[in-house]
Amino acid sequence: MLKKNFTRKNIINKVYQNLGFSKNTSSRIIDDFFETIIDILMKFKKIKISSFGTFEVIGKSERIGRNPKTKVKAKISARNVVKFKPSNIIKDKINN
Repeated sequence: MLKKNFTRKNIINKVYQNLGFSKNTSSRIIDDFFETIIDILMKFKKIKISSFGTFEVIGKSERIGRNPKTKVKAKISARNVVKFKPSNIIKDKINN
């Protein structure tokens, strides 16, 4: 299976091709979109985008992990991570 990342640049090109904005404008639109999502997550810890899914900030507690290569135990600090749960519409499109 060929693994290809879909990057910010790819999204900018899609906006450029489909909507006809300049690449500069498309870049600003995408950057503003992502910044808005980040700002809302920082403020409210959760954002639901209808027909797409839900992003939620969850806290992970401190734990002991292990380096898989050297088997040395190490402490993994507490942190916040973003969890994404896709909507049923997205799940259905992917599975059909």
